[in-house]
Amino acid sequence: MSKPLTDQEKRKQISVRGIAGLGDVVEIKKSFNRHLHFTLVKDRNVSTPRDYYFALAHTVRDHLVGRWIRTQQYYYEKDPKRIHYLSLEFYMGRTLQNTMINLGLQNACDEAIYQLGLDLEELEEIEEDAGLGNGGLGRLAACFLDSMASLGLAAYGYGIRYEFGIFNQKIYSGWQVVEEADDWLRYGNPWEKARPEYMLPVHFYGRVEETHEGPKWVGTQVVLAMPYDTPVPGYKNNTVNTMRLWSAKAPNDFNLQEFNVGDYIQAVLDRNLAENISRVLYPNDNFFEGKELRLKQEYFVVAATLEDIIRRFKSSKFGCRDPVRTSFEAFPDKVAIQLNDTHPALAIPELMRILMDVEHLDWEKAWEITTKTCAYTNHTVLPEALERWPVCLFEKLLPRHLQIIYEINRRHLDRISALYPGDVDRLRRMSLIEEGDPKRVNMAHLCVVGSHAVNGVARIHSEIVKTTVFKDFCDIEPEKFQNKTNGITPRRWLLLCNPGLADIIAEKIGDDFLIDLFQLKKLLDFIDDEMFIRDVAKVKQENKQKFAAHLESEYRVKINPESIFDVHVKRIHEYKRQLLNCLSVITLYNRIKKEPNKKFVPRTVMFGGKAAPGYHMAKMIIKLITSIGDVVNNDPIVGDRLKVIFLENYRVSLAEKIIPAADLSEQISTAGTEASGTGNMKFMLNGALTIGTMDGANVEMAEEAGEENLFIFGMRVEDVEAMDRKGYNAREYYERLPELKQVMDQISTGFFSPKEPELFKDVVNMLMNHDRFKVFADYESYVSSQEKVNELYRNPKEWTKKVIKNIAASGKFSSDRTITEYAREIWGVEPSDVKIPPPNEPRD
Repeated sequence: MSKPLTDQEKRKQISVRGIAGLGDVVEIKKSFNRHLHFTLVKDRNVSTPRDYYFALAHTVRDHLVGRWIRTQQYYYEKDPKRIHYLSLEFYMGRTLQNTMINLGLQNACDEAIYQLGLDLEELEEIEEDAGLGNGGLGRLAACFLDSMASLGLAAYGYGIRYEFGIFNQKIYSGWQVVEEADDWLRYGNPWEKARPEYMLPVHFYGRVEETHEGPKWVGTQVVLAMPYDTPVPGYKNNTVNTMRLWSAKAPNDFNLQEFNVGDYIQAVLDRNLAENISRVLYPNDNFFEGKELRLKQEYFVVAATLEDIIRRFKSSKFGCRDPVRTSFEAFPDKVAIQLNDTHPALAIPELMRILMDVEHLDWEKAWEITTKTCAYTNHTVLPEALERWPVCLFEKLLPRHLQIIYEINRRHLDRISALYPGDVDRLRRMSLIEEGDPKRVNMAHLCVVGSHAVNGVARIHSEIVKTTVFKDFCDIEPEKFQNKTNGITPRRWLLLCNPGLADIIAEKIGDDFLIDLFQLKKLLDFIDDEMFIRDVAKVKQENKQKFAAHLESEYRVKINPESIFDVHVKRIHEYKRQLLNCLSVITLYNRIKKEPNKKFVPRTVMFGGKAAPGYHMAKMIIKLITSIGDVVNNDPIVGDRLKVIFLENYRVSLAEKIIPAADLSEQISTAGTEASGTGNMKFMLNGALTIGTMDGANVEMAEEAGEENLFIFGMRVEDVEAMDRKGYNAREYYERLPELKQVMDQISTGFFSPKEPELFKDVVNMLMNHDRFKVFADYESYVSSQEKVNELYRNPKEWTKKVIKNIAASGKFSSDRTITEYAREIWGVEPSDVKIPPPNEPRD
């Protein structure tokens, strides 16, 4: 048998990664050496691998710059409607490889770096993830930026340049004990460009004075917002959009007030207080923590962004920084603002404040412009995740905005009373202000009232939104409510992370699927093609071996690459039910122990995900997983038939390694709790089969691929609702199901924590007495579904056929499709396939 190709040789053959022209390779080597010398001030004798990474990053960035400038010039000339995606999170991951792919430079760079005696993959591993997000919401924003650029939309991502992103997770003796600060900017960020010339003031605190010209917000404290721009390249269309992230700077006269006279040193030290606004990302996923610093972050990004948008709107024609437009009549025709969840909800009262207090429009006109401009995406129906800010905090921090919110509410409730005279309960339910101690502002209600469109993120979620949290609003304006099922970018989540699979697909159907993922349907023509079935299985096996090698080198963990790679990676949260998986793993363990001579299909169960630092139960879940692993992995009777691994510090760059290697994707939230999920889509596209409930986008995945090609189990939303009405009784299941009883008894008597038998009492108590997510109710169905997984895996050919059917059905889940729907149905713009001429060609 011929010697297998190295990754390097394999990548050279991949057509979909761009051709390495001889001229390109020579040019890249020259540029690389120039940057090593002039930018990094090093020679090859003293250069470190990090220096080589930076030299390559600058080389690749040089190829972006001309396209970036040209794209912005093109927008100034054409003056299209601009889309502004406001998000407190952009979970970007690494940039180098994605940029090479989108510019078609991957193979040229690979060859050039190889000729320089270096290894491209090694350099790629040096880059820090830009971890400016917690999970799904932040990663969705990143995929959306990629799609908006690839679809030629004039779009901007606006957020915060956190100095510290999501913490690095460290597991010590099975616990997530230390949340290590993510100092991702320590060595510098080659992809960003500071823009101090566009620095803007943001105001906090102060008071409102009534003047003859109307209310004035005075006596405020000022923090400066410094923009940092990161290029966002579209896929091979020469479009490069901008992500603008704001960083907080103290003004030079900060804290030199009368009480600080003479204390110059203290005044300078206190500048940190202002600059803390952009210091750190709040590490909560699906949980609201009403801290003043977080409210400051939310207003900071909104105030800076709106001033920026208005400046750009006024000076629309290119080369001109003087304001041209004076009328705001056309504002909603030129500006769209998408609110990614309620975190940037303050955009609504802030736009009202500017239009009325600064631009002197009357209320009616300002309100019409605001509602036509803003649209709101809801991401969750979990009550603990909904933002409800205390009025007293608002009053102190943003007094003018509170006035405006009260007035929005007054007019809104007047309208409701007119429609439903005497229905005080409806008024209470629909108010933007929740009475109680303390009084609170309901930010979701503010978003619904202040937007022209409200969308959920999967069909089932959008229906739940209309029938539960926003039912009263939907009764009045049903046309406002839409669905936009989430998607993922196939550039990062197929071509970048799984080149082997991308290549065998391209061999069969060409490479247009990367910009039109629906073309994957054509793979159904090859469902009985023995060679193709073999190739798909071979790519998966190679990915598994590569990941196994990674685990061995990084974590000293040996796993069996022939086993089912059963992967459960996502934030640790009770609603995501990592505990249900734990119970099933222990059940399988007990079955192996009971019949040690029986043939079992070997499994490696991999968990990964971060627990919010203050979320006790989530941290206990991690400890339970690692404790189960300690017992199972060291039991000689089990051998390599079952292994349980906890993957430390799950993040975008780790997802890119594990997802292509997975056989089974765990998507097992209680029906009605996961708004959409996007990990589910990444696994489907990369050839894993899904075991899941009918929740979020799983419903649409089953519809696209055929329910028989997923392992669907458990209660449906209707069943959960019925159970809520009758009451969920965990003990009933515990008494009725002997295997479940055995598992629970093992956990509660210390089988998995012999030194501390009581260790998991909180987990046991929760599961037995107050489990909101009804783990036991789905246990039986889940375990039997896992048996079906084993059965199918015994027949590799049938398994792979199902894999191909899933890949072929994943076209709907491209973020290109999602963004096309937002563009047409919410923003009122058309995607464009215009290819802006590259910098080396003259413009028209």
